[in-house]
This record gives sequence, structure tokens and C-alpha cells, in this order.
Amino acid sequence: QVQLVESGGGLVQSGGSLRLSCDASGFTLNYFAIGWFRQAPGKEREGVSCISSSGHSTYYSDSMKGRFTISRDIAKNAVYLQMNSLNPEDTGVYYCARDPAPPPLSCQRGASGMDYWGEGTLVTVSS
Repeated sequence: QVQLVESGGGLVQSGGSLRLSCDASGFTLNYFAIGWFRQAPGKEREGVSCISSSGHSTYYSDSMKGRFTISRDIAKNAVYLQMNSLNPEDTGVYYCARDPAPPPLSCQRGASGMDYWGEGTLVTVSS
């Protein structure tokens, strides 16, 4: 069955870096876009980044541009989120999710467009 498993979260100081992984099973990344989302304490879930099924298109929320990089490894069926220059506002639970929409609709519909979600990994950035 379809599964998404996040890992790589943890405690990091402000200015530090983390690399999150999203291991996918039950489907292949060649046919689905993958999005990263996060939810800070007391806040709504928000989109972070997304990579298209071809891997050629990537998207970032404005506050992450230049700091976060999304990538994928088809052989490992995994998607990564490299996060640099972290600040306390980046604290939250990070989730990866599968977007079933074909291009050009994929990565355009936000959290409501995703069909499968991982359990999340907690990122805590201390000041």
C-alpha cells in the first residue's frame, strides 16, 4: 500500500541546517508530485515546497526561497528537503504528501489536493 515516511527532524540551533527525507513506497515518484508541508504549534498547516513528477519543476513558499532545496532520488524512491539558515519560525512538524494530479495541475492545489500523507517529523529550531 502507499506509504510515506518522513525522517531527519530534530533540534537545531538558529542558523543551522537539517535534511529531511521522505521515503515513498507503494508507488513510484515518476508518476506523482510530492509536496512538503509544515505545521507550527497553534498554526494552520502550510505549504513548504513541491517537486513535480518529472522532477524538472520545483516550487517554494516565499519564506523558504533561497534557504530550502527540494530534491529526489528515483532509485531510492525518496524526496529530500535540505533546510539551511533555519530560524525559530521554522519550528514545526514537517510532512510529505503525494499529489495525485497530473501536470500542470500538480503542486498547484495545496494541502487539500494531496491524497496520502506521512506521519511527520518534528523540527525544533532554538534561538
